Amino acid sequence: MGAKLRVYKRRIRSVTATKKITKAMEMIAASRIVKAQRQVAASTPYASELTRAVTAVATGSNTQHPLTTEVAKPTRAAVLLITSDRGLAGGYSSNAIKAAERLTERLRGEGKEVDSYIVGRKGVSYYAFRERKVTESWTGFTDSPTYADAKAIAGPLIAAVQKDTAEGGVDELHIVFTEFVSMLTQTPIEDRLLPLSLGKDAAEGTGKGEILPLFDFEPSAEDVLDALLPRYVESRIYNALLQAAASKHAATRRAMKSATDNAEELIKSLSRLANAARQAEITQEISEIVGGASALADATAGSD
Repeated sequence: MGAKLRVYKRRIRSVTATKKITKAMEMIAASRIVKAQRQVAASTPYASELTRAVTAVATGSNTQHPLTTEVAKPTRAAVLLITSDRGLAGGYSSNAIKAAERLTERLRGEGKEVDSYIVGRKGVSYYAFRERKVTESWTGFTDSPTYADAKAIAGPLIAAVQKDTAEGGVDELHIVFTEFVSMLTQTPIEDRLLPLSLGKDAAEGTGKGEILPLFDFEPSAEDVLDALLPRYVESRIYNALLQAAASKHAATRRAMKSATDNAEELIKSLSRLANAARQAEITQEISEIVGGASALADATAGSD
C-alpha cells in the first residue's frame, strides 16, 4: 500500500471517529432541548403573573419604594450577562457577550458606571482575558439551572439596588440573555429588571385593555412590595436562565449537526481520493508487470 493511500485511510478513520462524537453530542443536545422547553413553558406563566401582581401593587399605591422608584439622575447600573459554561454551541455565548457590550457602551454613553455580573464560564473567561472587572460571577449550572441558582444570583443584585451608590450600590439592573424563539432561532435580548418600568411591565403582565385589580394592602403597601419584588426578580432571572439553557442546547444541536454533515462530506471526499490513489497504484503495478514481462520476453528472444 502506497504512502498516499495510507494517509487517506488514516484521515478517514480520524474523521469517522470525530463524526461519531459529534453525532452523539447532537442527539444528547436534542434530548435536553425537550426538557428545557418544558421548563420554560412551566416558568413563563408564573413570571408573567408575578409581574402582573407586582405591577398592580406598585400602580395601586403611592408608596415610594426603592425598587420601583426611578432615580432622577442615575449614575450607576448593574448588567447581568448570562452565557454558557461550555462551548461547541456556535455563536451562542459570543452573541450574548456582544449584546452586553452594546448595552454597556450605551449605558456609559448616558454617563453611568457599569458593574458587570456574569453567569457562565464563557463570559467569565472573556472578561478575565481582557482584564475587565467583574463584580460577581456564577458558574457550573447553565446547562440545567434551578430556582435555587436564580435565587443565589438575585440576592446580591437586589442588595446592590437597595444600597446607596456611594456605598457601591446601583440605580438600575439590566439583564442580557438569549431568548429561545424556536429550534432554529435564538435571539440575544436585553431587558431592564429594576426599577420596575410600570408602563412596559404592565403591558407584559396584562393583556391589552385589561384593568388591574385594586388591592387592600396588609400590613402596608411597602411591606407587600418588600415581599413581592425579590420574588419578581428571582422569577425573571430563573426564566432567563431557562431560556438561555434551551437556547444553548438548540445552538449545540445545530452546531453538532453541521459538524456531522461536514464530516460526512469530508469522508466522501477522502474516500474518492483514496479510491483514485488505489486505482493509480493498481495501474502502476499493472504497468510494471507488463513492462517486466515485455522486458523478459525481449531478453529471452535476444538470447535465442
